[in-house]
Amino acid sequence: MPVPVTLYGRTVRLEPLAEHHAAALAEAGAEDRTTYAFTPVPHGLEAAREYIARALADQAAGRSMPFATVSTADNRVVGSTRFLELDYWQGPLVWPPVPGIPYGDPLEAVPDAAEIGNTWLSPRAQGTGINTEAKLLMLRHAFEGWGVQRISLRADARNTRSRIAIERLGATSEGVRRAHSRGLDGVVRSTAFYSILDEEWPAVRDIIELRIAAATSPSAPDPAPLNQECLRHGGSLVGEPVIGSSLLPAA
Repeated sequence: MPVPVTLYGRTVRLEPLAEHHAAALAEAGAEDRTTYAFTPVPHGLEAAREYIARALADQAAGRSMPFATVSTADNRVVGSTRFLELDYWQGPLVWPPVPGIPYGDPLEAVPDAAEIGNTWLSPRAQGTGINTEAKLLMLRHAFEGWGVQRISLRADARNTRSRIAIERLGATSEGVRRAHSRGLDGVVRSTAFYSILDEEWPAVRDIIELRIAAATSPSAPDPAPLNQECLRHGGSLVGEPVIGSSLLPAA
């Protein structure tokens, strides 16, 4: 199964989620809960402990890799995110396929496809660019570290804010699956699906880096026209990466 890592950026650090994050996670989730209509966010210390325990059980079973999202400005935990739906395509062809089971030594396996999800941020971190850079770090790790073929993202079809954020990353819409599952509010929900493929990653990476550069430099050009041109030609824009990251094993 994938080895937990810490991903480093300018504004955010993604640490492997652990029991010691419980109090800080509970504090982040208690700031203002009005923005959590579609996302499960722990409420209180005991709920945070249960949230972490479930996440770590999924990780031990090889189903996910959860992170605590930490603001580098003050080293405060501001939310959580994770890789999930890890899938492996190596080894002999088996039909029907058995998803989520690696071939060979599971301790050395890396996924061929995954999803990024279960993402939430405290109100103080929303709209600060932390989410955008966190996605860049995770996508870079998936495509350039693991070598995945595909990353998926999804959102409740009613969650306009999350859908806009996903679309601004440059992900491709795969449509809406109607009456897909039960929503957090108990209502049967439709789900909007998105994806980024390996061959699309260089263009998507440029889109995200241009947006981060525009957000941190008032004199930087508006990236929107360049993004459209980049997508039309399916290639990379010229320029050095704006954000750096280190992929280090968890302590």
